[in-house]
Amino acid sequence: MLIIPSGILAQNKNVSPNTRTDTIKPLSETDRHSLYAGAGYGSNMVYLGSTISQDQPYGYGNITYGFHNKLFASVSAVNLPKFEPLASFYIGGLSFSHVFNSWFDISAGFYRYQVDKRLSDTLFHSFNYGDVTLGIDWKLLYTKISYGSIISKDPQGYLQINNSRYFETPYFFNKKMNISFDPYINLLFGTLLTSEIINGTSEIATVQQYVTPWSSGSGGSVTSSAGNGSGYGSGGGNGHGSSSDSGQGSQAGAGVSTTTTVETTTTIPTTTLSFKKNFDLIEIEFGLPVSFNTNFMTIEAEPGYLLPAYSDQYFPGTRGFVFTMSCFFRIF
Repeated sequence: MLIIPSGILAQNKNVSPNTRTDTIKPLSETDRHSLYAGAGYGSNMVYLGSTISQDQPYGYGNITYGFHNKLFASVSAVNLPKFEPLASFYIGGLSFSHVFNSWFDISAGFYRYQVDKRLSDTLFHSFNYGDVTLGIDWKLLYTKISYGSIISKDPQGYLQINNSRYFETPYFFNKKMNISFDPYINLLFGTLLTSEIINGTSEIATVQQYVTPWSSGSGGSVTSSAGNGSGYGSGGGNGHGSSSDSGQGSQAGAGVSTTTTVETTTTIPTTTLSFKKNFDLIEIEFGLPVSFNTNFMTIEAEPGYLLPAYSDQYFPGTRGFVFTMSCFFRIF
């Protein structure tokens, strides 16, 4: 990113921290401390394969302090015109670089992305990021191999391989100005989340029970008989008689219901969205920074093109041309 001077490797002591060069020059006493101020504009801020400006233009202001041309502290405020806060988010960075010889250098950095609380649900949540970079000068090409990671409970690592070819025009206007070019190709590798739609069928079994009522019964009988009597008399009347009656009856009945179970199977179409993660090539970026350099100022224009290395209809990568314009002044 142009905002953070994390790519400061063996730079010319007379140019801003945004200019990249493979030239090594000894430090003088006046190079122990340096201070830069800058501002810029971009058509879309794409970082680690994602747009963090939501595909909209942005502007920024930056201030950078350098110590011995090795240790740099930088703070940037980023403005997104579509949102109300003047600074939608801030970027703070601390980076260190060391040049071993004419063909090898290293650097490391730690950065903080702090979004305005009112936009944390709209843009992104604040996060920390760190990286380590090896620089190798092959004479024809300058290669930077960077590994970085978002620092969180679930860290996500990224690998970038950048190949560039820096060259510049001879100095003119009393040897105080020149124009430099630094075309590059950047390959970004990371954890790629891809989705896949799987079409299939599913069978649903339905069980139903039907109850059919059914009954049967018998009725009993009643009997009643027995009776006898006798009598006799002499003179007066005297008689004796007896009778008996007995009865018996019965009633019986019973009922039974029948249950029938019916199972029905129905086939219906189904759609399943599955996700998988793998470490692979995410993005290829082409760029052509062109810088106008003086002893105290650098103006740089950088057209570029982003080409996603994957295709996903639900999470498409950012594709197309991007453009940035920046200006840095050396205060001391």
